[in-house]
Amino acid sequence: MEATQVLFYTFVALILFLYVRRRLFLRSLPQYTPHEAAEKVKQNVAVLLDVRTPDKRRLGAIKGSLHIPLHEVRRRAGGLEKHRNKEIICYCATGSRSLSAAATLKKLGFTTGNLKGGIGEWKLSGLR
Repeated sequence: MEATQVLFYTFVALILFLYVRRRLFLRSLPQYTPHEAAEKVKQNVAVLLDVRTPDKRRLGAIKGSLHIPLHEVRRRAGGLEKHRNKEIICYCATGSRSLSAAATLKKLGFTTGNLKGGIGEWKLSGLR
């Protein structure tokens, strides 16, 4: 086998390893239904974090939720320190981008979760 082939297969293996590791990490994050998340907030053991853009948030948000757009989560995580004793349940429109936010916060030492289905599912569940 030539050196270029070895290098190529090593690169492919590395990419595959990183992909699988990320998928397993994301699967380790708790996923909450809207009713489960609402109950945790009601019990004062969790807060909701909207990670959508300000424009999307203006169209409607979950009452009482915090707001940090996804692209600012790492930079503004210090603002969440007062909620360190609670779980931070992230949400977006559909529940996919909020997984990235929850993963970022988890790496920073926060207890995090994700709202399954995002605000869309929240609205469909009849919660306000």
